[in-house]
Amino acid sequence: MSTLSTHILDTAIGKPAVGVLISLEQLQAGEWVTLTQGETDTDGRLKNLGGGELGPGQYRLVAQTGEYFAVTQRETLYPVAQIDLILPADNLHYHLPFLISPWSWSTYRGS
Repeated sequence: MSTLSTHILDTAIGKPAVGVLISLEQLQAGEWVTLTQGETDTDGRLKNLGGGELGPGQYRLVAQTGEYFAVTQRETLYPVAQIDLILPADNLHYHLPFLISPWSWSTYRGS
């Protein structure tokens, strides 16, 4: 089974994005099913999503960035940032960070 973690950095202020709600969903029989949810910690991290029980398949991480920017009293163009991914049957760790600002966001495979 693979493991998955994420990290959100607010690049507009150069700090971790604290308290962002993130859902991990899996595509099952053509429907998206929420497996788990959590909020980023004081370092902007959400560790071990799925509890290390992630088999091969199609998943997505959905970050509620609009709520985060509202709490920090900033407008945003993107109320949600979403990473769609396919986990192979390789039993590796995948770290997929979000880099966010009110007017853009991106991701990459971290370590």
